[in-house]
Amino acid sequence: MKILFVGEIVAGPGRKAVKEVLPWVISDYKPDLVLSNAENLSGGRGVTEEKLQQMITCGINFFTSGDHIFWEKGTEDFIDNVPLVIPANYPKRVPGKRYEILDTGKNGKVLIFNLLGRSSGGLNCYVEDPFTTADKILEETAKENIAVSILDFHADVTSEKYAIANYLDGRVTAIIGSHSHVPTCDQMVMPKGTMYITDVGMTGIIDSVIGVKSEIIIKQFLTAQNQRFEWEDSGRKAFRSVLLDTREMTISRVDKLLV
Repeated sequence: MKILFVGEIVAGPGRKAVKEVLPWVISDYKPDLVLSNAENLSGGRGVTEEKLQQMITCGINFFTSGDHIFWEKGTEDFIDNVPLVIPANYPKRVPGKRYEILDTGKNGKVLIFNLLGRSSGGLNCYVEDPFTTADKILEETAKENIAVSILDFHADVTSEKYAIANYLDGRVTAIIGSHSHVPTCDQMVMPKGTMYITDVGMTGIIDSVIGVKSEIIIKQFLTAQNQRFEWEDSGRKAFRSVLLDTREMTISRVDKLLV
């Protein structure tokens, strides 16, 4: 089975990159399933039903998310009814699906789940332990005859990502890192067979600082004062993704720069 995972789609330029590139990638690589992280889909943070539908029309089948998923007002009203999972280690009172099992027919059942890391602090330190949460999900779904299991681990700290990769090695098919918006080139198959990459990176404007106008982030560093973010809307765009092949047991980057 071939699964394409598109890196975090950031705001309008990211959506435009998907519209321009994804049809070509699907035609060329012929994935059986296309996934993406949608937490920054609408205006740089959060999602709307309309923006999700636009990406579905482009060919994305299902979405993961992260700590910005509820940024847009009214998200709670539709989050249970769209093809998207929220981080499973959010408190139980938070609405949204913690995992999803997709029946792909001849390729079997695919388990998709999403976890937040805790090492970077902030509000993320209040979520449940991602290691234990992963154990619970795998235990709950053990009798479902899962063919492929995909975890989007949404975390800042590389060591935390490598730790959970080693913890779950051989127990899930793939661990896809997200959140930093910076693509890594450490894609590999772990010793016990789990495919892994620390971060797919973002799909959006690369002439920026992780999607934000560079001058704003530079001022923040120079003054040690928080700044109001504005998302860059001009410059070169990049489409970032990884292709998983569960038959050949390979994970490879599929990237395209748009000038």
